[in-house]
Amino acid sequence: MADRKILVLSGPNLNLLGTREPEVYGSQTLADIGKLLEQRGAALGFAVESRQSNHEGALVDWLHEAQASGCHAVLLNAGAYTHTSIALLDAIRAIKVPVIEVHLSNPHTREEYRHKSYVGMAAKGTICGFGANSYLLALEAAALL
Repeated sequence: MADRKILVLSGPNLNLLGTREPEVYGSQTLADIGKLLEQRGAALGFAVESRQSNHEGALVDWLHEAQASGCHAVLLNAGAYTHTSIALLDAIRAIKVPVIEVHLSNPHTREEYRHKSYVGMAAKGTICGFGANSYLLALEAAALL
């Protein structure tokens, strides 16, 4: 059932998780996180589908697709696009599917340019700073919507 599906979208450079700055982002890969989400999603009664792209337009298209396919919610870690993408802001505002912003680190404790979130301006909520568990906490929150 499409309404029992949660889409997990990850943006630029998240394909490098596990090797990219592990002191900031942890040592788990995006595939590791995806497996955890699938397992926890099944326990909550949801199918979880994870996708990653380094391209802004793909993320916009997938947000539109989430609306068209009747997804229950979207978990979005837009990576650096969080802080720059008005296109993602507009796409989130254009759909009725709730979007939860996710970050492995806490952007508010990092460089000043990471403090502004265009994604957060339209997201239902934001979960950040808990490493890979940020995704799991966001999944739990999405299941309650």
